[in-house]
Amino acid sequence: MIGAIGAHRRAAADLPFSPLPWRLRALPVCASTERVLDRWLADDPRLAGDGPLRAPLAVIARRQRFGRGQQGRPWSSPSGGVWLSAALPWPTAAAAAAPGLAVAVGLCLRLEARGLPVQIKWPNDLLLVAAYGTAPQKLAGLLPRLRLRGGACRWARMGVGLNAANRVPPGAVAVAQVLGSGRADPLLWTGEVLAALEWAMAWAGRPEEVRRQAERRLLLPAGPIPIDGEDWRPIGLAADGGLQLEHGRRERVLHRSFGAG
Repeated sequence: MIGAIGAHRRAAADLPFSPLPWRLRALPVCASTERVLDRWLADDPRLAGDGPLRAPLAVIARRQRFGRGQQGRPWSSPSGGVWLSAALPWPTAAAAAAPGLAVAVGLCLRLEARGLPVQIKWPNDLLLVAAYGTAPQKLAGLLPRLRLRGGACRWARMGVGLNAANRVPPGAVAVAQVLGSGRADPLLWTGEVLAALEWAMAWAGRPEEVRRQAERRLLLPAGPIPIDGEDWRPIGLAADGGLQLEHGRRERVLHRSFGAG
């Protein structure tokens, strides 16, 4: 499985950087790739101490039994999809792009290269645009977090779920439904996800460019967002990944917490 994933990753020859030396663990089934990654990060002696992560690592499962998304919501993770949790080297937070935005843009670029136009639904979903249906449908979801120690970033955590050839719930769509089963191999798309994560790492030190790329693909909420009894209008993205809002002449930034990394 790992060999096939690596071959698909190396086939993404249009990337403007060399493939990174990933450390991968592939499982036929697990409760949650996030839990497996937790144990790996806690138990690996090479990760002891307070220093930053030197090379990316990822846990990949053919199927999750208890996948979780934003706010702990269940994430349907049957066979045929890409279910992955990764730890990524990342710059210190004050000088870095928001991991969720950077990975969202990287994955958009890989999907667009395969003929799948997508939009970013803040804060962590990728939707296939309405040209393929009456409304945008969820194609992928992200779960970003940062592991900080003493003001420095040790690593970024990223959970990724991508519908490839799996069955999907209402409101979602899989690659196979649009491109056909012959172009929906989950091993191929795992390689594409790794390429997207590499793009994010390569651009992590350029937060303004990441923000611009994300904002071009941003699907703004159709109506105002009620906060503290007032209706705020979404207008774009902040460099830290927050949603910029305005109410009259006032502005604020809305953030979503994904928990500790």
